[in-house]
Amino acid sequence: MASGMAARSGRGPDGSWETVVARPHPRLRPGVISYRGIRLALDGPRSRLETPIGAATLLLGFEGSVRIARPGRPPTTLESVYSGLNTTAAVGEHGGRIFGIEILLTPWAAFTLFGASQYELTNRPVDPDELPRPAGRGGGAGVAELAAALAALPAWADRFRLLDDVLAHWTQAGPPSSARVVRAWSLLRRSGGAVPVARLADEVGWSVRQLENRFREQIGLGPKAAARVLRLQRARRLLASGRSAAETAALCGFYDQAHLSGEFRAMTGCTPREFAAARGAVAATRSGPPGADRMTGEATSLVLSPNDSALFSKTGRIA
Repeated sequence: MASGMAARSGRGPDGSWETVVARPHPRLRPGVISYRGIRLALDGPRSRLETPIGAATLLLGFEGSVRIARPGRPPTTLESVYSGLNTTAAVGEHGGRIFGIEILLTPWAAFTLFGASQYELTNRPVDPDELPRPAGRGGGAGVAELAAALAALPAWADRFRLLDDVLAHWTQAGPPSSARVVRAWSLLRRSGGAVPVARLADEVGWSVRQLENRFREQIGLGPKAAARVLRLQRARRLLASGRSAAETAALCGFYDQAHLSGEFRAMTGCTPREFAAARGAVAATRSGPPGADRMTGEATSLVLSPNDSALFSKTGRIA
């Protein structure tokens, strides 16, 4: 079953909250990265900026819904949400009450679980029950039924155990991901997006065109676009650890500090300085739940004020 559970909970003037993080069963790793159980009962709506990360996200909603907005797109409101790789940030908003489990997946594992070309799922949230998941082809519960079954269980450990079993079944029933895609993604991720596309293709024995086509199918982005996401993810991690912008730019392969700032702004809606300042301001005044970054040790999310949320939805900028 899922292991290494870490729980946090609290109650304050804004309401109560609980988060529980667990690792999936070893048979699901490394494709299934993590589970995070969430239960919020807050006094009003909350908004959060979600930056692009090198993972797909499946939210199984038990109670409450999430309204997701991206610049230039109409907002979408869903109870359960699947989001593949993204190259731009999004704002997720809820009414204050949320109960569910968030699952992080490698993109190639998501391809197997849902049996859908990941290229069609980039930069847009979708209802996972609309995807041709293995359960829909070979029997078993759909996403809505799974969410209801998980919600009915009495403890997080029971929920994670059931999730392990269902995801294992879906993985066995789904189309296998290419071993070459898995290797190429692993090389690209470990390098922080630094491996050139031509070298990546040579490493796995494909032409550049073959690599690009298979990446779009099973990763969602071409290798060059995927490298942008991974490079910026590494830059956020280094900046959060205290590295200077100039040092981070050099380590991550940006031309200079201005290039880093431009990429950061294009993909998150703010500059590195604005992002760090906003996270610091939120941390200094927080009386509610923790920020709940999606990846452990990563600066992936930013709690927004209502004004910031409305501004980002219209312009793609939070400052």
